[in-house]
Amino acid sequence: MAQRADRRPRGGGRRRDAGEPGSGPDAPGLRERKKQRTRRAIEDVALARFAERGFDAVTVEEIAAAADVSPRTFFHYFPTKEDVVLADYGERLARIVEVLAGRPPGEPSLRAVRSAFLTVATDYEEARERLLPRFSVMAETPSVLARSLQLQAGWEDAVARTVAERAGVDGDDLEPRLLAGAALAAMRASLRTWLAAGGWPRLPDLVAECFDRLERGLGGEPR
Repeated sequence: MAQRADRRPRGGGRRRDAGEPGSGPDAPGLRERKKQRTRRAIEDVALARFAERGFDAVTVEEIAAAADVSPRTFFHYFPTKEDVVLADYGERLARIVEVLAGRPPGEPSLRAVRSAFLTVATDYEEARERLLPRFSVMAETPSVLARSLQLQAGWEDAVARTVAERAGVDGDDLEPRLLAGAALAAMRASLRTWLAAGGWPRLPDLVAECFDRLERGLGGEPR
């Protein structure tokens, strides 16, 4: 009897071994990877043109054509042109909430929030070459800055809610809201200082200094 030829797994190519990139239960599927590539292509095209000609001089139609998508597809990924500049905001917020919720239950709230924001500051620092142009567009464009502040209001609500849950208090309690507002102010102050100096000193160091001052109180004169 003739031996049956080995069959290649459907879909072509060899099977991925466990542990290889793109393998495992949490690896995104083909459709999701294509969406991520399209989203990244739109971001890259838009940010390059914003840097060349300024945010207001670049249209959505131009970005879409250069990224080989339709304007309708652009708006499927980004509700506004401003959101292209702020594309990572959702991911950063999820990171803050994840780290904050995972801090030890008995840890003081301010220390837990500090750890969460330092984690994101470290993420920013590691991606500084890609993020500095993005932040420059935001700082120079009133509509992008306004959209950023609008989104940060959602950050503040999410952080306050997570702080309240950790502390076992009502979500409308004053202290979680005050702490969340102070943490966002610390991050904004650090980012503006970091951007003005061209990405120096290190962003986590600036954020740590801001939280140090919050812990000591702000009664003294600025140094």
